[in-house]
Amino acid sequence: MLSWIAALLTGILSAHLAQRLCFPYFWKDALYLMKVIRYGARLEIYKRTSKIVTVIDRFVQQSQRIPEKPFVIYEGVTYTYGELEERSNRVARVFQDAVNKGDTVALLMSNEPDFIAVWFGFCKLGCAVAFLNTNIKPRSLLHCFNCCGAKLLVVGADLLDTLEDILPSLLEDSITVWCMNRASSRPDVHSLLDKIEKASHEPIPAERRSVACLKTPTLYIFTSGTTGLPKAAVITHLQSLKAAGGFWAYGGTGTDVIYTPLPLYHSAASLVGIGGTIELGATCVLKKKFSASQFWNDCRKHNVTIFQYIGELCRYLCNQPVAENEKDHRVHMGVGNGLRQDVWREFLRRFGEIRMCEIYGSTEGNLCFMNHVGRIGAVGRSNFFYKLIFKYDLVKYDLIRDEPARDQNGFCQHVQKGETGLLLSKICSQSPFFGYAGNKQLTEKKILRDVFVKGDAYFNTGDLMAEDEDNFICFKDRVGDTFRWKGENVATTEVTEVLGLVDFIQEANVYGVQVPGNEGRAGMAAVIVRPECTFDGKKLFSLILTELPSYARPLFIRLQESMEMTSTFKQQKFGLVESGFNPSSISDPLYFLDYTEKSYIPLTSSVYDSILNGQKKV
Repeated sequence: MLSWIAALLTGILSAHLAQRLCFPYFWKDALYLMKVIRYGARLEIYKRTSKIVTVIDRFVQQSQRIPEKPFVIYEGVTYTYGELEERSNRVARVFQDAVNKGDTVALLMSNEPDFIAVWFGFCKLGCAVAFLNTNIKPRSLLHCFNCCGAKLLVVGADLLDTLEDILPSLLEDSITVWCMNRASSRPDVHSLLDKIEKASHEPIPAERRSVACLKTPTLYIFTSGTTGLPKAAVITHLQSLKAAGGFWAYGGTGTDVIYTPLPLYHSAASLVGIGGTIELGATCVLKKKFSASQFWNDCRKHNVTIFQYIGELCRYLCNQPVAENEKDHRVHMGVGNGLRQDVWREFLRRFGEIRMCEIYGSTEGNLCFMNHVGRIGAVGRSNFFYKLIFKYDLVKYDLIRDEPARDQNGFCQHVQKGETGLLLSKICSQSPFFGYAGNKQLTEKKILRDVFVKGDAYFNTGDLMAEDEDNFICFKDRVGDTFRWKGENVATTEVTEVLGLVDFIQEANVYGVQVPGNEGRAGMAAVIVRPECTFDGKKLFSLILTELPSYARPLFIRLQESMEMTSTFKQQKFGLVESGFNPSSISDPLYFLDYTEKSYIPLTSSVYDSILNGQKKV
């Protein structure tokens, strides 16, 4: 008997050791997959029974279950679930006869609790809401109305003046404008706050907001690119419910306090942030605008446990002066995307062992990756079972022709493990692509057809990715950001990370510029030098000589005091690429990689001329 027990224990121990050695992520994968399946089953039940519980339905449920619990904390004031439920009911009562179920209304507001109250109020009337970017120019705003077809606009009191130039055009198009103030100084703009305060807080019947299909649009979120006009991504109830499960999938609970410094007009803050807070029954600390200097004080003051990040926010925090108490906080998790490896490591070193949870997915996309293991530098992780649920592929990309490479039969080609390829996601009933409102051409442009067989269709993410031997998926570059020089592909993200190793460089933006007489584009980097430092051409030369192959080394450096960014903290490249490296047309200091001097030397007019006439080799 003892021998049998010993053999059993030995077998269990051996199996455990084999699992740890051969399948080290088995249990983490299994737990995450169970959550995905569980949440997906819930959505499938909604589909089959037509008894759909939307995000707004979930909010109403939570307000009934925990009416006194803080939902939003904003500028030191706490708003409970019950209070915002009543506030949104008042908004709905104001507009119940002005709009019909299925109408689209537009919202132009900064981060504040009434953004949520107005959003939810219109949802309770069965309307779709278009979130307008507060940073876009008047011409782009008019374009946004044309896309989504909104006939009513609610604007924040602090943003009314931004409509000065286009207000006549809006009124001419029969668009009613309401402002979040108690009295309007303009006869053609209606005041809203006074009417909200007088309205009843009794709820609108649930039938008004009910939907029979998960694919019904609930939001229009405008994607901010570095060029061109905004595109109105169609957000359905299916997408909003999927996004709301993000915190829960990473282990968030109702006891968490979530810090959201991102703009609510983007999906990260609204769908993942507010939707995720509601799903958990948690509390959201809403910041009007991100502030690196106030970030940790806010986290300590409100006992924040989870924070949202996007783009370069973590790097901004790392660039703050070192403080003695910067590890004195309760934050245990960050959820977001776009965290570079070098910043990730520095962030953990500075601020403690915070679990950084990357989520990959575009606003309009039909695919999501989650780095549930926490591998530094990875945007997600896959496995055999995940691929059965989410049909995605990495295919070879021709950088010269700027399109996916196809074989002699006209089909795309899979890349090998570890090889960089274009990420495509199959469009099917489980992963639909809803496209952009008001522009079928833009929608079609994002779809690749006849990818592997005649008649198939895939969403083109525009992202170059690689999947390693352990099934971790890493972002390499955006299509268009990668360029070719000396017959080789140069990934801007890799060069940016190397430049980040230099102690005097605070920020770098890498791109390619055309050099007359040469094929491809030469590397150039716009950099910001740290305030207490000076640019050192010899030190930078020494580093790039060691860390980068010859074709990837930036030939030109442009010193800037600030970087032009999008509203989601993405670096703008288009203007930099267009301006090139001509010192006569650029006021910023310019430097050139000179192998003779073993340094980056000032790029004067004479040096520029010698490059153009071939005296200086590039």
